[in-house]
Amino acid sequence: MEKAIGGYFELELPQREEFHKNALRLNSGKNCLEYILRARKYNKVYIPYYTCDVILRPFERLHINYEFYHINIHLELEQAICLKEGEALLYTNYFGLKQTYVESLVNKYGSKLIVDNTQAFFAKPLNGIDTFYTCRKFFGVSDGAYLYTDAKSDFHFEQSTSYEHTGHLVKRIDISPEAGFQDFHESDDALADEDIKVMSKFTQRVMQSIDYEDVAGRRRANYEILNAALESGNGLKLSMDDNSVPMVYPYFAPIDGLREKLIGQKIFVARYWPNVLEWTSENDLEYKLTALTQHLPIDQRYSEKDMNRIIGII
Repeated sequence: MEKAIGGYFELELPQREEFHKNALRLNSGKNCLEYILRARKYNKVYIPYYTCDVILRPFERLHINYEFYHINIHLELEQAICLKEGEALLYTNYFGLKQTYVESLVNKYGSKLIVDNTQAFFAKPLNGIDTFYTCRKFFGVSDGAYLYTDAKSDFHFEQSTSYEHTGHLVKRIDISPEAGFQDFHESDDALADEDIKVMSKFTQRVMQSIDYEDVAGRRRANYEILNAALESGNGLKLSMDDNSVPMVYPYFAPIDGLREKLIGQKIFVARYWPNVLEWTSENDLEYKLTALTQHLPIDQRYSEKDMNRIIGII
């Protein structure tokens, strides 16, 4: 189609380069996984207990077997898994801090490894390894995901649109985070039920407007501030290497009422993932991680002053 000239203005966004410019652009991380499962035709996949329940939808939809596995306090496999023909292992790069471990899994499992980088947007993909990312855990968009794979699809998918699901993004600026909270959940639910589609033009355009170097620097600096103050009381000892760009600061500490206190002071901490409390027992590490970890915001919107406010409350 010919480019439109004139008329009303769209959003004013700078034009840069996408971080994952060479990836396949889809509408959600869940659908990236579905693409892999459909293209690879796996019989069975091992998945961690410590993950979002949305990850199960592609397995249920495609009638593919899966089996849960446990992780240890380092967020690594509790036991090695022996894969048979037609099987694969799905591992989550937790909080963007497990890239070195991901590389060690590649040495063991090779192309039978599937890397879930939805919490590790800045982690580089590894050659020959199916890897997927999501946009909305790191940036102000309602959808969008990137997939690296050499598996070719024999199925067709349409292009997604975002305009019906961006209300929460505007309301947060215009009114307050609380005003857009219901819209956020409705957008989330709609995306979870959506078929595989190509990333929307709107989301791609937003992703082309981001200063990724600045985002990475801010996240790393904020993580370091929180870690310097909270590391001694944190049950998770996760190191940030030179290439890591964390999603949040995971603070694993048995402090009664801390989550409620933080939210009461308008420090909104996500819980990853409530479904784990149903999948596991109170004696399991995954249960404790879900119940007791506060995922402290460290993203590019915030400064050292904001980090010190969080530290003061804790």
